[in-house]
Amino acid sequence: MTRAVNTAAIVGAGAAGLAAAIRLARRGVDVDLYEDKAELAATGSGITLQGNALRVFDDLGIWEKIRAKGFIFDGLTLRAPGPGAPVVAELPEVKTGGPDYPAGMGMHRPDLASIMFDAAVGAGARIHFGNTVTGLSQDDSGVDLETNGEHAGRYDVVIGADGLNSSVRSLLGIETAPVPNGMGIWRAFVPRPAEVVHTELYYGGPVFIAGYTPTSQDSLYAILVECAQDRTGVTSELGRAIMIEESAAYEGPWNDIRESLAVGNAHVNYTQFTSHLVEGEWNRGRVVIIGDAAHSCPPTIAQGAAQSLEDASVLTELLLEHDSLGSSLWDEFHARRVPRASAVVEASRQLAQWQLDGNRDADPGALIMGVAQTMAEPA
Repeated sequence: MTRAVNTAAIVGAGAAGLAAAIRLARRGVDVDLYEDKAELAATGSGITLQGNALRVFDDLGIWEKIRAKGFIFDGLTLRAPGPGAPVVAELPEVKTGGPDYPAGMGMHRPDLASIMFDAAVGAGARIHFGNTVTGLSQDDSGVDLETNGEHAGRYDVVIGADGLNSSVRSLLGIETAPVPNGMGIWRAFVPRPAEVVHTELYYGGPVFIAGYTPTSQDSLYAILVECAQDRTGVTSELGRAIMIEESAAYEGPWNDIRESLAVGNAHVNYTQFTSHLVEGEWNRGRVVIIGDAAHSCPPTIAQGAAQSLEDASVLTELLLEHDSLGSSLWDEFHARRVPRASAVVEASRQLAQWQLDGNRDADPGALIMGVAQTMAEPA
């Protein structure tokens, strides 16, 4: 059977790009992956992966390796600030990947990146670090890709999975870009208190959200969501002090987390929330954007990574099943991905806006559960 592509260039070595590289290379497509960083990112805190992300990992043949590195859990606890950290609700998480997978898991981001990178290389994908995409030109039969100002190759398809500030998106003339929403998030990777067995979120108090997710038997990542500020140049030492101060109103496991922040050397990082959605088509001819290049949202529903992985899964499925790179392929791709990603972006924005507006009548639990139930249907 003739297939739509025999050669592919993928831009970006994040989750979406590596997932696409694994699937295509394993099926015999000649894959070059270009990453502008000098090496695979080796720093980071934790990541929450819901069941629909785990289902993609299984399709890629890496689920068991990922499972061995992370912390599997079911359920979500909502708490309030104040003495004793009273529990507001215990939510049974929906198994968005179906009955064969847990509701979710947490893991160390560098561990995830390493497993996916090794799988892509093992499948035969060639990884080119330190290569920034600087030009694209295409005709009816292929795409010429330029990196670092020089011709890099000619491909049947180019997949732009190069993140929020996507060079591919810009080169395609798509003007949609991430917009800050007024929130910023502190993240820290610290030892796990024994009683933390799933994600817990605290709403209210001096910050919008205080929470934590276990990432292994020994570790968790803690978050504090505040009003966005310019934290440029803040050291990890100062960041730990800020997190200790901002979390003072939260008890329960936060008491142990603060102690770890005070006596340890945990790496702390800070980013601002953004959101965007490229409406309509994500491709221009033979070039397509996926993942954070096409859509982003505040991580209030923890579906960002899952949606990027689903983009890669659906796209590669269609590239391998169709016999030409025509309108029928792109129409099916957009029909399956744009409404689903849009629902996640909108719900994430809504939850963030409730927090910004101080809407005490809002029900975050109901919104989170509603999105989870929608995601339970396969992409």
